[in-house]
Formats: sequence, structure tokens, C-alpha cells
Amino acid sequence: MNATAEHPSKGRVVAVIPAYNEAPTIGQVAAQTVPLVDEVVIVDDGSSDGTAEAVGEGIRVIRHARNRGKAAALVSGFAAALETGADLVVTLDGDGQHRPADIPDLLASRRGEPKSVVLAARLTERDNAPWIRSLANRTADFWVSLAAGQRIKDTQSGFRVYPRELLDGLRLASDRAHGFAFESEILIEACWQGYRIVTVSIPALYHQLGRSSHYLPLKDTLRITRMVIGRLSRRVFKRRGEEKS
Repeated sequence: MNATAEHPSKGRVVAVIPAYNEAPTIGQVAAQTVPLVDEVVIVDDGSSDGTAEAVGEGIRVIRHARNRGKAAALVSGFAAALETGADLVVTLDGDGQHRPADIPDLLASRRGEPKSVVLAARLTERDNAPWIRSLANRTADFWVSLAAGQRIKDTQSGFRVYPRELLDGLRLASDRAHGFAFESEILIEACWQGYRIVTVSIPALYHQLGRSSHYLPLKDTLRITRMVIGRLSRRVFKRRGEEKS
């Protein structure tokens, strides 16, 4: 256990940070995260800008030989975290949009909510976001909330806390074609398994050194919409089949 880690949670906490061409920001993000958790795992998803070298010494780095997309990076990070005995997995981006200093607040919000997924929602200073991205996020929120059966704000925020029990049994497609739909589908799957989505408000930040978002408003929102419709359709057909049998 990291002797300097002070987190308001029982069990081992591992932070997973997927990174693709984040050399200007990843070092600072990783360094600020280290004191707040028991271990940090960086997944360098085929970067070409020296991201892995910018991380700093003493931090575990998993490297993909080629860029496979955020979903694949998260899956690699989840596997590594669970192998080291993580009870909770914190995910955050490496581009400086998420403040590691908010991690204790996310962990504290699980008190009294053991069967929950914590989501850091960018609910303040949202005017900082480009309008097209804001519209895309709200559209995704609508569809994901519809499928999940509970209202979820800022479904596209990757700053989250997952319990081991959820990740242990997760079986979702994580290839490049699914991309950001992967994180949306995790929320739906969690709700269908009886988990509550706990929201913690954070400001919308856009780091001056960070690169532009990998989220493609039109393309990725359409993928999320297709995923939601597909899941809902399969669920309806399954229920009809059970009623007939």
C-alpha cells in the first residue's frame, strides 16, 4: 500500500489512467494522483509523442504497441488493477480535464452506498465546453439514462469510481468500433445489475496544454445511440421469449 495515500474508503484503491498522446499533461496528472490512491496504472495506448517517458519514475505503465482506442485501454487497466487486488478502481483522463484532488470526494461519496458507481459530472462552468460537444453530451445523457432506468448526468465523463464486483464480471465489446460507447454501456450494465449511479459535481476544465478531445460529437454519439437501441431491443426480445416459454 502507498504509505502516503489517504483516501476515505475501505480496501485497496487503484487509479487507471488511459493515455494517448498526452505527453504535455500526463506527468503532472500522474504525480498528483499518486498520493491519493494505493497504486496508479497508466495505459499508454500506442502514443507517438513520448507519453510513457513523460509519466515519471515509479509508476506502472502498460503500453499498447498500437492505438487500440480508449475502451481497450480501460480494459487493460481494469485487468491490471484487479490483478493487484483492487477493491475500487478510479478512472480519470490524462489530459488535465480531471483534477486528481477531487478523488477523495468521489471515494467519500460511496459511504453508505456500497453498491454504487461514482460519476464525476461536469455540472459547473459548462459554458467552457464547445456547443457541439455540449449538445452531443446531452443527447448521450438522454439515451443512456433511458436505457439505464435512472437519470444520469454527464454520462460521457470518464472520471469515475468502479467497485471490483462490477468489473469482475464485465463482458462488453471493447474494440475500436465501440470506443466511447463502452463507458456508456458500463453505466447501463451497472444499473441493470442493481447499482446506483452516485453523482459528484466537478467543474468543466480544459487544460491549456491538453490536446483536443478524442470524442467525435456526431460519430461517437451515433455509436452510443445505436448501442442503447440494440441493448433495449435485445432486452425486449428476451422478455418476450421468457413470457412465451
